[in-house]
This record gives sequence, structure tokens and C-alpha cells, in this order.
Amino acid sequence: MLDAFIIEEIKRRERSREERERPAVELPLPAPPDRPRRRTETDDEEKPPRGVVVIDL
Repeated sequence: MLDAFIIEEIKRRERSREERERPAVELPLPAPPDRPRRRTETDDEEKPPRGVVVIDL
């Protein structure tokens, strides 16, 4: 009789072999969009100032 470790190792190898043998389709993926620009000081000047409004009930 085999040790439990050996049995589990055999099962693990069989699962990995099944995954490798499984047919797969590779889809053509679109190119990722360009990286966004880095924030500059002029970006802050173009946006309206943001703030916090506290409403006390």
C-alpha cells in the first residue's frame, strides 16, 4: 500500500497533465490603451476647486 503523500502526488501530477492537454483557444486581444498623462501643475489650474460640504442634521 502506498503512503498518502505518494497518492496525493500522483493525483496532483495527473491533474496538471490534464490541464496541459486540455485544448485551448488563444484570442487576439486589443492593444492596451496608451498610458494616461502624468498630472502637472497646469492640470490643477484647469479644474475647478473641490471642497467638502458638511450638512448637520
